[in-house]
Amino acid sequence: MIASMRAHSLKSDILLLITATIWGTAFVAQRVGMDSIGPFAFNGARFAMGSLTLVPLLLISRGQRGAAQDLLVPPTPKLMAFGGLLCGTILYAGASLQQVGLIYTTAGKAGFITGLYVIIVPLLGLFWKQRPGAGTWTGTILATAGLYLLSVTGAFTIAYGDLLQLMGAFCWASHVLVIGWLSLRVNPIRLAFLQFIACSVLSFLTAVVVEVITWQMFRQAAIPILYAGVLSVGIAYTLQVVAQRESHPAHAAILMSLESVFAALSGWLLLDETFSLRGIIGCALMLAGMLLSQLWGQFGWSATKGRGN
Repeated sequence: MIASMRAHSLKSDILLLITATIWGTAFVAQRVGMDSIGPFAFNGARFAMGSLTLVPLLLISRGQRGAAQDLLVPPTPKLMAFGGLLCGTILYAGASLQQVGLIYTTAGKAGFITGLYVIIVPLLGLFWKQRPGAGTWTGTILATAGLYLLSVTGAFTIAYGDLLQLMGAFCWASHVLVIGWLSLRVNPIRLAFLQFIACSVLSFLTAVVVEVITWQMFRQAAIPILYAGVLSVGIAYTLQVVAQRESHPAHAAILMSLESVFAALSGWLLLDETFSLRGIIGCALMLAGMLLSQLWGQFGWSATKGRGN
């Protein structure tokens, strides 16, 4: 029995590691894709591809376990439609800020700054009268110091691309909170499908207004779009859902935080991006802050664990 549990845990950890690797390396695909196509058209195609990868899951869910799932999560068409539009709109905002920001910053820096959402989530919980614990506040201080070293210039101004990524991190944090609320009320796979569709439509509408779009652009950016859409949006999302059912929370926190490390490594290997010593120290502090905020309560480091941890 114990051996079986360990095997399941190991399998889940491997899946989460694969997920973090896909999400981290996707920052490179997102940057490379914009050599041929605008950020909004890229996101429109990317999330359209992501929604298509969920179609088999939707069919399997409906055919094999749909009835059982609907007993646990009763179908509510109005709430499902509202939730899909709400999540899709927030997803559109976060993805747009991230994609446009990648024009002005590196994949590695974008990965680390985006990862700050794990700290922002419990801080936003203050608006719902949720009290973050000591781990969150300690992690926030470390991550803020790291962000200063990574992104703030001597004139005490933050680089434009990094600012967009930071704004995007607040969108990702809001998305996590809204998904957490809706996932108890609607089918999560259907919700994911609808939010991807909504994000894709909003992105394409924006692209039509502010960008020049040609079929040739999509052909030239086909590989980055497929990677960022099918792998990063569709497959990685599914792997995360499957893996976190069996993975220990501490393992999941560590492995998912490695997304930022893989973003930096892939940017270095594939795009020749480098960090200064100041930037490396900043990244280390940010990663430490992200991990600390997630793991503090797991090891009983705090006598009082806030709901935000």
